[in-house]
Amino acid sequence: MSIPRVRPTGRRAVRLRPILATTLVTTVASCGAPDREPGPSGQLRGQVLVSAAASLTDAFGEMEATFEGGHSGLDVVLNLGGSSSLRTQILEGAPVDVFASANRENMDRVVNEGQVSGTAHVFATNLLQIAVPAGNPAGIDGLEDFGDEVLRLGLCAEAVPCGAFARQVFERAGIIPAPDTDEPDARALLTKIELGELDAGITYLTDVAAAPGAVEGIDIPADVNVVAEYPIARLSAAPNPDAAAAFVRFVLSDEGRAVLTRHGFRPP
Repeated sequence: MSIPRVRPTGRRAVRLRPILATTLVTTVASCGAPDREPGPSGQLRGQVLVSAAASLTDAFGEMEATFEGGHSGLDVVLNLGGSSSLRTQILEGAPVDVFASANRENMDRVVNEGQVSGTAHVFATNLLQIAVPAGNPAGIDGLEDFGDEVLRLGLCAEAVPCGAFARQVFERAGIIPAPDTDEPDARALLTKIELGELDAGITYLTDVAAAPGAVEGIDIPADVNVVAEYPIARLSAAPNPDAAAAFVRFVLSDEGRAVLTRHGFRPP
């Protein structure tokens, strides 16, 4: 199975068909160095195939440019989409060097299938936020509005992390949501909100920050919000293992963390 070459363009990510995620348990380390050292930078050549959650679009777009600038012989190829869809691609044999998921569960499945080399490392965290079009024309106040069937409301599909997390929020808040659409990933949902096709949706805080002037955020109370943890790993069947290890090291480095911070992500 092949993966198309995808470059991030603005705030849009590749829209992939969501597939039901299976929750498994594995050990995911905190931010730190991957297990295998890459060779000297002068020996790194070719492509680095990175499958990353759609919510990482802007941050990994910047990392792509910075990493390539430090390794003239490397070309980072980003495949962006829902973490569950990316996980399925990997398990079906797609050539991938690095996997960065928006939750532990999808990484768990890849680890438990023996597809990860070494240990997966949590490199960032994120929070959920209510997103509304600029000016909040529907007058959305909070989570309670998601039970109003008159409003046009959207969530991510339950199979992808932003959708599963949103439903955890509603369960904690004791609210039964009435969404009009379940989108395949966070960026697909954000686009509909930007265009005014929805009155509100629940996505990541970083996605709201990525659309200044087009989308506004309404905070979710801390006692019901969910902290999303993002693990990254080099895959055992990576076509370019040394370059993959180098990219993971960059994401985990102080420079990589600074990029993530600029895009609103929080440390592990």
